[in-house]
Amino acid sequence: MWLSDGQKIGVGLTAFGVFFMLLGVFLLFDGGLLAIGNILFLSGVTLVIGPQKTVTFFFKRPQKTRGTMAFFLGILLVFIKWPIIGIIIEMFGFVNLFGDFFPVIISFLRKLPVIGTFLNLPGVARVVDGLFGTKLPV
Repeated sequence: MWLSDGQKIGVGLTAFGVFFMLLGVFLLFDGGLLAIGNILFLSGVTLVIGPQKTVTFFFKRPQKTRGTMAFFLGILLVFIKWPIIGIIIEMFGFVNLFGDFFPVIISFLRKLPVIGTFLNLPGVARVVDGLFGTKLPV
């Protein structure tokens, strides 16, 4: 499946958003970098999956209400200069919203040459399967 030009830009924005958020955390919770990262991440997700699917993903799924509220509350706290508490709450919301994708990501990583060998070691596999589960949403 090929990506449209808008979706390619969305992937780039999402990647830069994650980069700026990580950089903001590494630089002792710099509020400006975290805010830029949040804006880029949300813009990128919107461009990748489209505006209607973004609204559906965040607001029209009752099982994800707690995650959506925590995610956006965390973003709001970052914007009003409470970055440490905001990122903690935002990460809780992120795990609740995107936690269903973790088994898919682990399955993909296990097929990569170096990382896959490490993730398939008996002890590591047991810990990773315990944390993220092995059930794929098919």
